[in-house]
Amino acid sequence: MSDPVVSDAVASEAAGLVELAERIAREAGEMLLAKRPARPEVLATKSSPTDVVTALDKASEELIRTRIRQARPDDAILGEEGGSTGDGRVRWIVDPIDGTVNFLYGLPEWSVSIAVEVDGQVVAGVVNVVPRGEVFTAAKGAGAWLAGERLRCNTGVPLEQALIATGFGYGPGRRAVQAEVLARVVPRVRDIRRGGSAASDLCSVAAGRVDGYYERGPQDWDYAAGGLIAAEAGARFGGLHGKPANPGMTLCAAPGLFEELHALLAPLNPERDS
Repeated sequence: MSDPVVSDAVASEAAGLVELAERIAREAGEMLLAKRPARPEVLATKSSPTDVVTALDKASEELIRTRIRQARPDDAILGEEGGSTGDGRVRWIVDPIDGTVNFLYGLPEWSVSIAVEVDGQVVAGVVNVVPRGEVFTAAKGAGAWLAGERLRCNTGVPLEQALIATGFGYGPGRRAVQAEVLARVVPRVRDIRRGGSAASDLCSVAAGRVDGYYERGPQDWDYAAGGLIAAEAGARFGGLHGKPANPGMTLCAAPGLFEELHALLAPLNPERDS
C-alpha cells in the first residue's frame, strides 16, 4: 500500500508529473489509433519468434521521448525499445505499447504505460488502455483515479473466491513452467484471466475487475505505472519473500489475499525457467 505520509514537496512534484505523463500518454494513444493498419507490420522479434515489436512500438516511444525531452530535458528515460538514457534524479519509465501481440491482432487489451521515479521511488503513473478509452492515473499518496472516480481494490476476498489475472512468457521453457504453476493455481481460485497487458491487469486490480494478479517475467516498464496505481487503490504490490516486484515474480492483491496467493505460489518455485 502507499506510504501513509507523503511530503508536500513530493506531492506537488508528483501531481505535476502525472499531469504531463497523462498528456503524453493520451497523445501517444491517439497516434497509435490513427496509424494502426488492419494488421501492423512486424518490425522484429525480441526474446523469441513470438515476442514481437512493431514499427509503431518504435514510433510511439520516440514520440513519448520527444515530448519528455521538450518539457524536461534533464530527466532520464528508460524505455522498452530505446533502453536507458540520461542520469537525472527524475527518471521516466516507458512502455510505448504494453500488449504488443494484442495490438498486432486487433484485440482491445493494450496500453501506453508511463511511470516517473524521483530519487528511485515511483511517484507518478499513467496507463492509457487505448482501445477502451480508459486512462488510469496515480500520484504517490494521492490515490488512484479513473475518469474522476477514485479507485479501490476488492478487499476481503478469500483465495478460493478470487478471480486472478496472469500472463505468460515467450520462451518455451518458461511457458512450460508457467503452465505447471497454473495447473496448481486453477483448482484453488475462482478462475483465471489472461488479458495480455501487465499494465492493464494491474489497473484491473485497482478497479476491482479482478481480485489479484501474478506473473513471471514483467519488466520495470510493464509494471511501474500499474503497480503504483494498484498500490494507491489499496493493493499490496511486490515480489516473493518480501522482495519488491521484479521480473522473477510480481504479485498484486489486497492485503490478506496477497499473503494467500504468496503462500500458494512460493512452494511451486515459480521463478524458474525449466
